[in-house]
Amino acid sequence: MRVWGKRAWALLLVLFLVVGAAGCGAGPGDGGQVSVKTATAAKGKLEATQTISGALAPARVANVVSKLAGQVLAVKADVGDRVQAGQVLVEIDTKELQAQLQQAEAAVDSVREQAEQARLSMEAAQVAVANAKVALDAAQKYYDRIKALVDAGAASQSQLDDAQTKLDQAKNGYAAAGKQYEVAKKQYETASGSGLAQAEAAVNTIKVNMSNAVITSPITGVVTNRNINPGEMAAPTSPQPLLIIADTATLKLEGTVGQEAVPLLAVGQKVTVTLDALPGREFTGTVTQVGPVAAATGQRFPVEVSLANPGELKAGMTARAVFKLTAPEGVVVPLAAVRTEGGSDYVFVVKDGRVERRPVTLGLKNEEQVMVLKGLEAGEQVAVTNVGVLQDGMAVKVE
Repeated sequence: MRVWGKRAWALLLVLFLVVGAAGCGAGPGDGGQVSVKTATAAKGKLEATQTISGALAPARVANVVSKLAGQVLAVKADVGDRVQAGQVLVEIDTKELQAQLQQAEAAVDSVREQAEQARLSMEAAQVAVANAKVALDAAQKYYDRIKALVDAGAASQSQLDDAQTKLDQAKNGYAAAGKQYEVAKKQYETASGSGLAQAEAAVNTIKVNMSNAVITSPITGVVTNRNINPGEMAAPTSPQPLLIIADTATLKLEGTVGQEAVPLLAVGQKVTVTLDALPGREFTGTVTQVGPVAAATGQRFPVEVSLANPGELKAGMTARAVFKLTAPEGVVVPLAAVRTEGGSDYVFVVKDGRVERRPVTLGLKNEEQVMVLKGLEAGEQVAVTNVGVLQDGMAVKVE
């Protein structure tokens, strides 16, 4: 009985190998045919829908930060409060700044007094220059007269020497007066120019800092976060904003669509929006942005839809936007005809009892049909059944 069992197992194994070999050897060259149904690639338009879904987000969000370091005196808004653009939200203590302002304004007054004194000194020096010029002209005339008398023998050399001495003294006095005027002029220009400008700039800087002590809302919206309390210190370097304001009057929904849909979308296009929290309700949204660059995943482009908030919508609600698209006339085939391998699409064109594997470029598609942008002509026959088992050049039987 043991020997007969071994022989039975051996016969079964041989039979299995023979059947397997026969099955593996079947192919187009052996005359085997696969039955397929075909469809005609036809000219036509294609309608389809594409959907993006996600959470509604505020159209705008503003982080309220402090430009000034100081102790917070008051916070005039809390989470949930609706605020208007320009409304005061936070006030910061300005006692130190007020003291600095008084000192800076006193410095400006001091510089102005210095400038006035410098002006008076410059004017006095200018008068001294004029007087020195008069004295120099007189000394020059006296010297010229004495020299003429000496040349005529009517005056002595000692008189000429005395006239020369007086002329030299007048020249030196005129030169000294001129230098004194230049010094006074420079002092006045410095005090009334750069000196006064620097002092006034210090005052203006302090006034700007004091204006930054009153922090207002940059937009109209709702306070969503509050990270500051009276008595705490605010600073420009704080890692968190003092408050966050969200504009929820308009909400936005962001998602991505396939590259085939991008040419059919336009800013301003209307779309239907539904929300899980409000079943049975439909809202009208508007395409506000179609991304010019594909998302990181490739072949999908970002789209933004804005939605006016009638008052009952909340940021964070799950929503879906449905785009109703119509492609221009082109070659259309059943979706069942298309296969994808290695990221490339292809169809099997049936001709004269055999199939040709044909790479194609696809456009818009719906649940039943797809637009072929490249690789197929209208009127050609494509296989729509048993596509998964077909190979290029295989013989087929059209049902």
